[in-house]
Amino acid sequence: MVAQDRYQTGLAQNKDWATKTAQEYPELFPTLASGQHPEILWIGCSDSRCPETTILGLQPGDVFVHRNIANVMHAGDLNSAAVIEYAVAHLKVKHIVLCGHTSCGGVQAALANKKLGLIDTWLLPLRRLREQNLELLQSLPPKEAALKLVEMNVLQGVRTLKENSVVLDAIQERGLKLHGLVYDVGSGTLRELETGEPEEVIKARLTAFKTEH
Repeated sequence: MVAQDRYQTGLAQNKDWATKTAQEYPELFPTLASGQHPEILWIGCSDSRCPETTILGLQPGDVFVHRNIANVMHAGDLNSAAVIEYAVAHLKVKHIVLCGHTSCGGVQAALANKKLGLIDTWLLPLRRLREQNLELLQSLPPKEAALKLVEMNVLQGVRTLKENSVVLDAIQERGLKLHGLVYDVGSGTLRELETGEPEEVIKARLTAFKTEH
């Protein structure tokens, strides 16, 4: 007998999951059918080990999601920009989470020098971070260097988010909060990074990036 592959298994299990979920949360699916009201925008890595709703112990409808390789924030990326604008301006999320993770293949690729084709262009922000912090990264054992670049990437991504005019408006007008997290794939736990900034940095950013109608 040939074993089912993961797709077949998942499809077969869907009805059981839907039935069980409807029994445990009878209002969930009828509520979701009328629209979505997530409080969290999650920007994470495409890695299969990092399923945001599962990690957070939440339900369908709780988290609006954008994922890409190595959770890189490109200021000119229309894909992420559209997701951010819709989540912030229209869904009115209360939190944006940017989450990196341990054992990230994109980070490992940026720390190496092997040609990978199109992905090399995508990982350019990571390579710039590597260049800017080369002495520190080279002084660390490989595992620690990888974790440090993961953290740097998250913090840089949060800074990029704070340069988005839609995000800046929401921070000022309704207290939108931004968070930088690192997920440990070996333990299943999240760790929050310190993303606070001096007042003069915040003021300078508003002067440079805040736009008006």
